[in-house]
Amino acid sequence: MNSTLKKTLLLLLTLPLLFGAGRLQQSLNHDRDALGLTRGAVLENAPPVLAFTTVALGGFRGLISNLLWIRANDLQQDDKFFEAAQLADWITKLEPTFAQVWVFQAWNMAFNISVKFKENAPGDYTDRWRWLENGVELLRDEGLRYNPNDIDIFRELAWLFQFKIGANLDDGNMFYKKKWADEMTPLFGEKGTNIADLLNPPNADAQTNVTALLKKYRLDPQFLKLVDDKYGPFDWRLPEAHAIYWGAIGLAEADKNPDKVKADDKIKLRRIVYQSIYQAFKHGRIEVDPLSKRVSLGPNLELIPHVSAAYEEMMAADAGMRDNIAKAHRNFLRDAVYFLYEHNRMADAAKWFKYLGDTYPNKPIIENQPNSLPKNLTLDEYAVAVVQIDIGETSQERVTSAVQGLLFRAYYELAAGEDDRYENFRRLANKVYLKYEKETSGYKGDQRIPLPPYDDLRRQVINSLIDPQEGLPFAARQVIRTRLGLPAETVAPATTNSVPNVSTNSPAK
Repeated sequence: MNSTLKKTLLLLLTLPLLFGAGRLQQSLNHDRDALGLTRGAVLENAPPVLAFTTVALGGFRGLISNLLWIRANDLQQDDKFFEAAQLADWITKLEPTFAQVWVFQAWNMAFNISVKFKENAPGDYTDRWRWLENGVELLRDEGLRYNPNDIDIFRELAWLFQFKIGANLDDGNMFYKKKWADEMTPLFGEKGTNIADLLNPPNADAQTNVTALLKKYRLDPQFLKLVDDKYGPFDWRLPEAHAIYWGAIGLAEADKNPDKVKADDKIKLRRIVYQSIYQAFKHGRIEVDPLSKRVSLGPNLELIPHVSAAYEEMMAADAGMRDNIAKAHRNFLRDAVYFLYEHNRMADAAKWFKYLGDTYPNKPIIENQPNSLPKNLTLDEYAVAVVQIDIGETSQERVTSAVQGLLFRAYYELAAGEDDRYENFRRLANKVYLKYEKETSGYKGDQRIPLPPYDDLRRQVINSLIDPQEGLPFAARQVIRTRLGLPAETVAPATTNSVPNVSTNSPAK
């Protein structure tokens, strides 16, 4: 066979092979798109290096990223964090539309790498915060840029705000909360509730805030208002509000693309939403002592109806977990009644106590007391029983709330002339505080989440009660001032009306 004939035959053979390869490639592209493994079009607005890698390297991207991933893990094991982070950046550039790459790298920065760094100074966790913030920015600014509809990225972003920043399981959690609040205060105001100016900016400064909200933090004021109306009102300086925002955005995107979302994905997002609302209920209000300037967190009691509604919505959407969610709902209602009672909102406490009894009439409401059905207890009997339980608690949030609530009741009774009841509530507040101190005294270092100083809690309570705008009636305020030796109230209240920085009825050591 001469060479010309041989070349002709090979050319003829090549044509059907190329045609078959083209058809096979079309089928592969269709399957990849259906499975969400890649995208058919070139990435829009991508940096040149990213556009090059996604087109020129083709199928070799996966192999290269696997090798880099192995190397990055080795570097991290050797505590070479910055080199590992650089490789992580390359991996995301090789696989920009593979959501798990972004999720893993962000989680790794926020949870694994961050904890390798200790305090820079007492209470200063700047290095940890830097890695945690990098994880948030990686998902929010880069991951969602190339995967704008991906549910996994929304869920992981919400999870970072809910668990890493919002929960108190990391000894740097209060530092994280302060750093985030410092960033959000210029946007949402000193109380974290100024949404109106973001919707309709009245001046150039407000317009600058809107631009920062949209460009830097990727927050849509219109959707933010919808979230606040449905689940709030929130203090948007706190992380729980942002966990709920990103969870709600994820749910909205899931509804837009139902064919690419599993039912379990939406359930996970809903769980983050209702769990974060519950956290906001427990510690969704920032309290600053006017004299010491120490910051603590208190319950946001205005969220109670929304938390209850979120649990009920979740029970309807997740039939398989209905019993477990109902148990969580019942526990929440018990907390709600107790917190309202502690803060002297007796009408609201009675309302939700009745709701608890009507909704779960055959379930005991006091731990280890099977006969403590709602029909067998009064509201006062329930509250006193819970206080006795809390004396043995080591939950910082619950004990802080218990101490403040008991002090509220004590000074309220003092104003009413009920000296015996005042002494009883004051003494019980002392006991709860000292019991927590004793129970946690054996904890070492990061294991112990300390209570705010007792005098700070006491001053916060007294100042709220004698506040001319939001406190007790004038006559009651004067009684408290007289009994506690405070200056008389002036016509134009000034900062001198605040409780002096001295100890009154503080726990005996």
